[in-house]
Amino acid sequence: MSGMIPGAAAAMPGGAVTLPGMPVAHGSPWPAVPAPETLIASAHRRSAAYGLTPDSAADYTPLSRAELGILLDRHQALYRHATPVMESLYEQIIHTHHMVVLTDASGAILHTIGDADFLEKADRVALSPGVAWSEQSKGTNAIGTAIAEQSATVIHAGQHYLSANHFLTCSAAPIMDAGGKLIGVLDVTGDQHHFHRHTLGLVRMSAQMIENQLFTSSYPDAVLLHVHSRPEFIGTLMEGLICFRPDGQFLAASRSGVFQTGMHAAALQMHSFQSLFGISVAQLMDRLRHADGGLLALTLLNGIRIYVRGSDGLHSRRIIGHAASQLTLREHASPTVRQADAVPDGLAVLASGDAQIDAIITKLSKVAGKGIPVLLTGETGSGKERFARAIHQSSARRHQPFVALNCAAIPETLIEAELFGYEEGAFTGARKKGQKGKILQAHGGTLFLDEIGDMPLSLQARLLRVLQERAVLPVGAVSAIPVDIEVICATHQPLRQMIADKLFREDLYYRLNGMVVRLPALRERTDLAVVVQRILAELDCQRTWEISEKVMEEFRRHPWPGNLRQLHSLLRTAMLMADDSGLIEVQHLPEDFWESLPAAQIQTADAAAMAAASSVQATAAVKTVAAAERQLIRDTLAACEGNVSAAARQLGISRNTLYRKLAAESD
Repeated sequence: MSGMIPGAAAAMPGGAVTLPGMPVAHGSPWPAVPAPETLIASAHRRSAAYGLTPDSAADYTPLSRAELGILLDRHQALYRHATPVMESLYEQIIHTHHMVVLTDASGAILHTIGDADFLEKADRVALSPGVAWSEQSKGTNAIGTAIAEQSATVIHAGQHYLSANHFLTCSAAPIMDAGGKLIGVLDVTGDQHHFHRHTLGLVRMSAQMIENQLFTSSYPDAVLLHVHSRPEFIGTLMEGLICFRPDGQFLAASRSGVFQTGMHAAALQMHSFQSLFGISVAQLMDRLRHADGGLLALTLLNGIRIYVRGSDGLHSRRIIGHAASQLTLREHASPTVRQADAVPDGLAVLASGDAQIDAIITKLSKVAGKGIPVLLTGETGSGKERFARAIHQSSARRHQPFVALNCAAIPETLIEAELFGYEEGAFTGARKKGQKGKILQAHGGTLFLDEIGDMPLSLQARLLRVLQERAVLPVGAVSAIPVDIEVICATHQPLRQMIADKLFREDLYYRLNGMVVRLPALRERTDLAVVVQRILAELDCQRTWEISEKVMEEFRRHPWPGNLRQLHSLLRTAMLMADDSGLIEVQHLPEDFWESLPAAQIQTADAAAMAAASSVQATAAVKTVAAAERQLIRDTLAACEGNVSAAARQLGISRNTLYRKLAAESD
C-alpha cells in the first residue's frame, strides 16, 4: 500500500484534509481534520472525564451471539453496502499487517477483515464483532475519536489513551446517511511499525463510496443528478449527488452535492429544481439527451456553474460500480472478460489474457456460491488466497464474511481453538466468556482454509464432522451450534500422496474436492507483463512505473520459485531502489533475484550489469543505489526491532543474503 489512488485526500497546512477536484476556496464538504496535537489533547481530556486512566483495563466483553445478530439486523443496509467496499479496500492493504473494521455509530464492531498474522495481535485487544470501541469504552482511539469529532482521524501508537493499545496505528472515517446523520465508522487498524501516511486517504475514499451507495439506494426511483464544478470528476468518487422527485421537488443531496452548489443544506431544502436552475426537470432531461457526452453545464441561481449528468437509480449504481473499480485498480481486466456478463466481477478482475487463467475463471464462475467445495492447488505464492476471495466475491454470499485461516501458520496446540472456538473455562488461559472460532465467524459466508495439508489428523476428523453435520462443537461446549458455510481449501502439498502415507484423511479429501483447480506457477503463465503492471499500480498509484526491456527479459527467463509473492516483494524493493525515478532498471533488482537464476543466466546478467556501469553516470547511479539499499536495510531492521528473519521477508531477500549485506556494511 505505497501509493495514493488518484483523487485521494491530500493533507493541507495545519493538518486539515481536502479532496482534489473540490474548490478549496469555498471550503470542503468534509470537516477538516484538526491538527494532531489539538485533536489528541481534546480526546485525552474526554477519556479522563469518562473515568479512564492510561493503565485502565479495557472492557473487552463482546455482545452475545443473539445481541450481535440483533445489531446486524438493525444495520443491515450499512452492512450490505459496506462489506464489498471493505473487501476492495482490503485488497489494497493485504499482507501489510492491517485489518479493516466497520462499526455502527456507537463504535460497536459489526464486521472485520484482515491479515491472519495481525488478527492474532488484534485479538488481544478484542478488535472483533460485538466489541465496543467508543471513547467511553477504550479511550482515545481512531474509531471512538472519529465518532466524537465526526471527522476522519488518525490515532497512532502512543496517541491512544490506553497503554494496551499503543502497539496499534488506526485511521478511521465516519459514514453518514443520506440525511447527514452519522451511522457508522470505517477503520483500518494495523501494527504501529507498518504505518503509512496514505492510509487515511484510502479509508476516506472507501467511506465515501459506502455513503454514495447508501445514498442512491435510499432514492431508487428519484431523478438523480451527478454534479461537479469540473466535468472530469463526474462519474468518480468526487462527484456530488442530488435527488429530485420527477415533479422537481428537492429530496436530498450528498455532502459533496451540497458543497458543489455553494449553498447550505437547509437552504437547498427550500428549493425546487426549477428555482435552482431556471428550467424544469423535463427540459433538463431533453437537453441531456442531446448533450455532448451526456454532460450539461448549468448555472445555479447564485451564479455558480456546475456540470450535470442525469440518471435513474440503475444508471447511478453503474457509476458507483465504476468508481469501485477505480479504487481497487481493476481497470487492467481483459476487455473480453470484462464485457462478458456471464463471468461474475469477483473472478473477472483476475483475468489477464493468459489462457490457463481464463479457463480457470470460467470453471470457477460456474460453481461459485453453488455449495460445491473448491480445492485450490499450486505452488506457494501462486495466488490461491486471491482466487479464494474472488470466488467469494462472485457468489451470493459476497455480502457475508470471508474468513481465512492458514493451517500452517498456527501452532498445532492452538489451531483447534482457532478453528472451532471454545467456551469459558475450557482450558487454562482461556478468555473470559470464551471465543468464537473461525467456523462460526464464517457463518453465512465463506471459510477459506489455506494449507489444509498441514492440518493435524485429529482435527481433520473434527472438520469432517462439521462439514457432514453442518454444526460445530466449540471446545468445552456440550451442544453443537448450527453453521452455514461455503468451504474453499488450498494447499501446495500432494494430498493424494499424503493419503497414501496416512497423513491426510481420504474421506475428508473427497468431501473437500468438489472441484479441484491447479493454479499455474508464474513461470508457466503468458501474462507476465500484465501481472507486473498490475502489481506496480497496486504499489504506487500516483505515477505510472516502467520496466526496462532488459529487466523484462530477465523476468521472462527467471524461474520465480516464490511466484507472485516473490514478484510482489521484488518490485516493491526495486521501486525503493529506483528512488522515485519511475523506471526500474537492472541495477535496481535485489541480489536475491540473481541467486535464483541458473549459473549461465547469472553470467549473462553480470555482463549486462558491467556494461551498464561503464559510464560515469552509471557508476554514480550504482553508488546511489548502494547507499539507498544500506539505508533501506537499516530502516527495515529498525521497524522489525532487529528481527533478521522478519526484515528479510519484508525486503524480499533470503536471511543469508541479509546477513551477508550486514557483514559487508560492517567491514
